[in-house]
Amino acid sequence: MSVDINNKERAEVLVHALPYIQSFQNKTIVVKYGGNAMLNDELKKAVIEDVILMSCVGIRTVLVHGGGPEIEAMLKKTGKESRFVHGLRYTDEETMDIVKMVLCGKVNKEIAALIQQNGGKAIGICGIDGGMLKAKKLIKDEDLGLVGEIEKIDISLLKTILDAQTIPVISSVAYGTGAEEGKALNINADIAAAKIAAALGAEKLVLMTDVRGILKDINDENSLIKTVERSKLENLKKEGIITKGMIPKTDCCAIALDGGVKKAHIIDGRLSHAILIELFTNEGIGTEII
Repeated sequence: MSVDINNKERAEVLVHALPYIQSFQNKTIVVKYGGNAMLNDELKKAVIEDVILMSCVGIRTVLVHGGGPEIEAMLKKTGKESRFVHGLRYTDEETMDIVKMVLCGKVNKEIAALIQQNGGKAIGICGIDGGMLKAKKLIKDEDLGLVGEIEKIDISLLKTILDAQTIPVISSVAYGTGAEEGKALNINADIAAAKIAAALGAEKLVLMTDVRGILKDINDENSLIKTVERSKLENLKKEGIITKGMIPKTDCCAIALDGGVKKAHIIDGRLSHAILIELFTNEGIGTEII
């Protein structure tokens, strides 16, 4: 449902946002873009408009994206069966070729093109470019194939892009080291976003999800916890409040905060302009972890 507002109300909205815009000017904000917001055309457009506006008002904006559904669809087309180990996609060489094609090629370039179609400036890159993300093979109880764990981040390319008032759009494929030297390794996009935010000394990490945030009662969307201290996360896990898919999200927030990021936010990407509501209003929209 559209809501008509007059010019005075438009001006009041802008004035309300002014102190937030001023406080974030020349600061870095890393947004992890994924979930339903990547699949719904209306939400996709809203995210693109949000990051362009952020960049236009002087916020150094970095967009890290996922692409699980697109990878899944391409695997099905090729008759390749998906396999997950501890929630991570088992990635053999054939699957890695599809991950590179879909993430670094199709999804990454489509996002960069959308930003430019809507008047922004963007460059689509992956972790291999400029040796930005270097990773070793992730070792778990079971073999995960070409899945990586980030060892080193070189932010020089990102700084060059940001200094040019351009939005880097990053797909989470890394350059392999050690026994996997030169091979592409698949990296969890949430973890990549958290570690990139820490390496850049970002003001905020924003994770877009398909839930409102951390809920006191997982069955009650109105039980949103608006603010959580980093030190309380483990207790919330023990109490059964942080469970299932929210555990890796909060773990990524902890990685970012422990690396020097000031605040991390888990927001509902199913709502149009969720990023701007979180950043430029007093109430916010999701859970902030401080």
